[in-house]
Amino acid sequence: MAIANDLRKGNAIRYEGDLLILLDRQRVKPGKGPAYVQTTLRNYRTGRTSQVRFGSNDTVEIVPLMRRKLEYSYRDNVGYVFLDPESFEQTVLSAELIEPVKDYVVEGKQYTIVFTDDNIALEVELDSSIDLKVIKAPEGVKGDSATNVRKPVTVETGLELNVPLFITEGEVIKIDTRTGEYISRA
Repeated sequence: MAIANDLRKGNAIRYEGDLLILLDRQRVKPGKGPAYVQTTLRNYRTGRTSQVRFGSNDTVEIVPLMRRKLEYSYRDNVGYVFLDPESFEQTVLSAELIEPVKDYVVEGKQYTIVFTDDNIALEVELDSSIDLKVIKAPEGVKGDSATNVRKPVTVETGLELNVPLFITEGEVIKIDTRTGEYISRA
């Protein structure tokens, strides 16, 4: 247990039975009344953010988090199977956990997985961009290059996005994982 004044951005806490990540905090000392800590918290289970105010001396349970680099191996009927490259231990993650990032998960690539101290996977942390191979791209029409014309393509994970006309099938492109948009050729 720790006091609210000791909270830092990125801490995971258990509050009202849920696991929450601290996104932001401010210490406030009003002219009248006791000091308090104003926090912005995101619920790991629901993804919702909320504002919570703690008294500066309130106790809070900080949950230690572990980050491990695991390599995505394959998907089966149970879930997504990841492999620890050092110990070769397999970890199966549920489809619900992978669903928000499934368009960026490629076999053979390593991803950072966040675990609680009791080895429960919370989320997959993605890099800000990822390189993916274009598997389906229609030909660009000659003469359409006068303006910033785009065409739809499909990448190896099944994600469909709009790219410039010069991108062809088989090319590797860089995609922003936050917005799902084309950045450049890889």
